Amino acid sequence: MPTEWRGLSEDTTGAIPAKVSPLSRALDPEDWRRASAAMGTALDPQGDGASVNWDNPQTGAKGFFTPLGQAYPANGRVCRAFLAEVGTKDSHEYLKGAACREKTAEWSLTAVTSEKKS
Repeated sequence: MPTEWRGLSEDTTGAIPAKVSPLSRALDPEDWRRASAAMGTALDPQGDGASVNWDNPQTGAKGFFTPLGQAYPANGRVCRAFLAEVGTKDSHEYLKGAACREKTAEWSLTAVTSEKKS
């Protein structure tokens, strides 16, 4: 047994913390997976610019993404701004942001800020 492990019981474990969603701290990993899929559909430059809803019946989290303007190039990537709404049992957020992707890669958030609903 390695020296640094001596004295630990054999059932000692370490917890791996769940990743926090880059969109909202209120989302768990499955919420973010579903939201991210909706974001990709909404921001697709070939899409019609309509809002795309998402939800997770297991947690009650839900929301939508609405693309803003046209997609634009930035540093060899395709980017697009968006508005988003995220609701959970405990919180409700309105967000404005941007995401970019390589030609065949998934979208990744580049900026997200809280917005007040008008």
